Order: sequence, then structure tokens, then C-alpha cells
Amino acid sequence: MRLTALPTPRLGLGLAAVGRPGYINLGRDRDLGEDRSVDALRTRTHELLTAAHTAGIRYLDAARSYGRSEEFLADWLRRNPAIDDVAVGSKWGYTYTAAWTTNAEKHEVKDHTLPTYDRQRAETAALLGDRLDLYQIHSVTPDSPALTDKALHARLAESGTPVGFSTSGPAQADAIRAALAITVDGNPLFSTVQSTYNALETSAAPALAEAHAAGLTVIVKEGMANGRLAGDTAPPAVRKIAEETGTGPDAVALAWILAQPWTGFALSGAATTAQLTANLKAETITLDEDRKATLATLAETPATYWATRSALPWH
Repeated sequence: MRLTALPTPRLGLGLAAVGRPGYINLGRDRDLGEDRSVDALRTRTHELLTAAHTAGIRYLDAARSYGRSEEFLADWLRRNPAIDDVAVGSKWGYTYTAAWTTNAEKHEVKDHTLPTYDRQRAETAALLGDRLDLYQIHSVTPDSPALTDKALHARLAESGTPVGFSTSGPAQADAIRAALAITVDGNPLFSTVQSTYNALETSAAPALAEAHAAGLTVIVKEGMANGRLAGDTAPPAVRKIAEETGTGPDAVALAWILAQPWTGFALSGAATTAQLTANLKAETITLDEDRKATLATLAETPATYWATRSALPWH
């Protein structure tokens, strides 16, 4: 199913928070509790996927490094064979190394080389098969070999699956623009871009607008800044707008993203069905110019934002 053909709501569901026991989101102990066994997170993921589909969400996003997210998603798809109206995206380029613990020395290892692509593409295919609609390079930065490896570009182009890329770090705009310039046999390689964008980190906006103008579908991740824009940890300005609109700070944070003219989809990273329900209220919020101006004042410098993110502990 093509991403550009998906109906509203314009929220997708990302599985980073529920495919593995450890992650950097704030409030994780409260959200997941003590039982983070494989079976417990499989059940939780299936409940979220069912709730998301019932609510109209049609884009589902996983990754090789999100623990067992692909496995959980594949299980859910097999158990629900009548569900054929979702688009499934996954990512390669990071290998999960935490062995289902929360205190690993390294939780994931980055490698954007062709051998890693070949290995992970086969691993993803073994789980998702022909249900995979989009395969993305995970967290491209300006120094990534994925931007210059022509053999990799050719392999991606011949895969038969639409190709996208995600970005991270303080130089997201540079990575986006470099990726937009990549062609294979005269055709643009990428059909989607997935980037971190939120009220605290807005630096990628001009490049994302360029990507949208070039025909790419823009998928926004980390819209709540790993929990910094949700609940009691949200800045007072966000909580004030939430109170005025009868929603939560999380919905306001997502509404800010949906208000950008270049946004295709904003990912909910919900870890509970209650969070998902709250996130969906973003669709009901209309941000007037005064509220947009207020939220625009919250932006941090990219260096500050990414340093803060890097310091968040894995829970």
C-alpha cells in the first residue's frame, strides 16, 4: 500500500518504545512497569497495533534495531490476515545488541555498509516478506557512507521495495539535502524521509520542505522529544495550550507537527493504548497564529537539543 494513498488520521505508529525493554523515553518505568518479558511486550505491541488500526492509523513503523519490533509486527499481521490496508515500514543500519536487557553497554551498533544492508534485508524479509512497503536507511548523518556508496545505491534501487531514509543529529538538514541529490540511472533513489522534528528541534524544517517539494513523503519522528513535550515535563506554554484545547501536551506537540505544510505523517511512539488515544486528539486541535508563535519560541539550538537527548538514560 502506497504511503501517499493513506487516509486520515495523519498519525502513524512507531514501535521503538515497545519492541525492546530499554529505551530513552522519559516515564518508561511508569509506562511499562516491571514485566518487560518478550511475551509481555509482544502482547502490549499487539494491543497497540489493534487499537491503532481501529482508530484509523494505517502506517506502521519498525526497525531492525528496535529489539523484536519486526517480529511482533509480523506476528500481528499473521494473526490478522484480513488487515490488508496498512503500509509497513522498517529500517536497516543499526543492529540491536542489548540482548533484551536495559543496562547493556551498547544497545545498538550503527553500520551503513553494503554487507550490513544485505544481512538485515534478508532478516527483515524473513519476518515481513511481501508485507514490507518501505525500507529506510536508519539515522543517516552527513558522514554516513550510505550517502556516497554507489554500489549500495544500486542494490537499494533494484530491491523492488520503495526506499527511504531517516535522519538524526544536529546536522539533519545537511543529510537530507545530500540524500535528495542521490539518483540511480537518473531517477531519485528515495521516496520518503523520516526526521526528528518537534517544537524543541525545528532545524530540519527548511530541508524537509525541500524534500516535500521534491515529491518525498515526510514522516516525522520523536514529535514529543522523547517525552520532554508530554505530561508534566512539557514546558508551561505547551501545557497552557493543552488546557485551553481540552487535550494533553502530547496532542499539542503532535498538532504542531501536523500544522507544518510539508508533514505527511507524524509518528506516535505510544507505549500504552491510553497514550495512543491521547495522541490521536492532535487531529482535533487547530493552532491559530498566536499559538504557533508561542510554540515557535520553544526551539533550542540543534547542539543543545541533541546533547540533551544524548544524555537521556536508557530505562
